[in-house]
Amino acid sequence: MRFRHPDGSTVHLAYCTNVHPAETLDGVLAQLRDHCEPVRRRLGRDRLGIGLWLARDAAHALVTDPSALRGLRCELDRRGLEVVTLNGFPYEGFGAEEVKYRVYRPDWTDPERLDHTTALARVLAGLLPDDVDEGSISTLPLAWRTRPTDTAHTALRILGERLDALEELTGRSIRIGLEPEPGCVIETTGDAIAPLTAIDHPRIGICVDTCHLATSFEDPHTALDALVESHILVVKSQLSAALHAEHPHLPEVSVALAAFDEPRFLHQTRTRTAAGLRGTDDLGEALGGQALPDAAPWRAHFHVPLHAAPAAPLTSTLPVLKAALARLVGGTHPLARHLEVETYTWQALPPELRPSTRTQLADGIAAELTLARDLLTDLGLKELP
Repeated sequence: MRFRHPDGSTVHLAYCTNVHPAETLDGVLAQLRDHCEPVRRRLGRDRLGIGLWLARDAAHALVTDPSALRGLRCELDRRGLEVVTLNGFPYEGFGAEEVKYRVYRPDWTDPERLDHTTALARVLAGLLPDDVDEGSISTLPLAWRTRPTDTAHTALRILGERLDALEELTGRSIRIGLEPEPGCVIETTGDAIAPLTAIDHPRIGICVDTCHLATSFEDPHTALDALVESHILVVKSQLSAALHAEHPHLPEVSVALAAFDEPRFLHQTRTRTAAGLRGTDDLGEALGGQALPDAAPWRAHFHVPLHAAPAAPLTSTLPVLKAALARLVGGTHPLARHLEVETYTWQALPPELRPSTRTQLADGIAAELTLARDLLTDLGLKELP
């Protein structure tokens, strides 16, 4: 979906296909047929943006076979879909029964991460619509916090050089956004400023995920103003909402939170104290004892559907998303032109909230995109055909 900003620039809205994980190119093509095109049809749109997640094997197939890349481009066109952004954070196995810490490997200290991201950039340059010359890729924020990252900056500088060469070759500008995430070396937007300043390459910036922003209790306006003041490029923003518990000390709140403690993904949980932010790596750890004080609200890294906040006594951080979006695109000029709804946890929701059919999932994704569209038009952007 495309929108015209009052300054005349185009803002792109997509949804991320990591909600339909597939490891191979055949799986990606099936996603387009079984999920993405049905979402487009529900929205009544001739064209729908998708943020592709390409696992290692799928990316390798596309970058080594020009005919396969052309075939994917044709299939996108045939189904009324377009791609201006990729999710390059998960490397493989995102549909596994247990993902947890595996999603952070390989990290930016491993040459495979550099090679994979280079491949993604080459693929994206070939997938961009004819009238678009700039693409974006989100990636992990260096590494999980326990990993040394001495070589990560060098890898990203090499990536920047490769992206420069790619633009000279193709005329397409591909930019990379490090995505701050709780528990990582770069946990907050503030943590990103020093390393991105040190890397100092115009194609390497930040991806602002509004669930992660909220989980770390960052104020959207303060965070984004600091990025602007530091001349950090906001490459893209993932529109997502975290799980919020206002009164975690109440027994009924603990019971409600426990329903979201599931085995596939990490759900880092945070609270604010007088001494600063306190947290756990997973929701079960927070619920299991004295790891977190419960005198103030808790937030958990669980991407809940944008349009459907959990039932009381829980809610979501949708207000944080709205505030962030107002700063991102509500000003004189947009800070980010690529927006991606990223609720990959539909099948990790408590059983009674999970979609049981493809139709229900498509309806839910379409409802999220409708909400995002309405927020954009309320901010003065005009939806384009």
